[in-house]
Amino acid sequence: MHSFRLSGLPAETFSALFELDDAQLAEKSIERVIADAHPGYPCRVGLVDAEVGDELLLLPFAHQSADTPYRASGPIFVRRDARDAALARGELPAYITRRLVSVRAYDATDRMIEAEVVEGGTLVELIPRLFDNAAIVYLHLHAAKRGCYLCRVDRSP
Repeated sequence: MHSFRLSGLPAETFSALFELDDAQLAEKSIERVIADAHPGYPCRVGLVDAEVGDELLLLPFAHQSADTPYRASGPIFVRRDARDAALARGELPAYITRRLVSVRAYDATDRMIEAEVVEGGTLVELIPRLFDNAAIVYLHLHAAKRGCYLCRVDRSP
């Protein structure tokens, strides 16, 4: 059985954006929002759902930037002062388990070679099974209902 690790996006990529005013953000197609429900605003840095009242940025992000037909981008939320996710091997946070998840499996040439839609709680069994296929190098998890990128999954020794 293959172990795995989820990884969020690096906080440093987004921290300076919070210092921009709303007009500067709008020039970059970014919106400042305040979470008004929990869950509902999944932070792609900390891999947690924002709490009611948290400030976030809603911005476009190229989650699959490889120069292939599978290149893709979409909207993501990032919380102010988010800290990089530090998850243990095999750990699936509530951020993932409470959602219907689209799993996209990519090979070494960044081409999607397999895909599934499952309840997030079942990923603990699905991810190792997918990694049994030696051609699969990494996975992307997306919120199945809205299609938004959630995180990357890699094999972990």
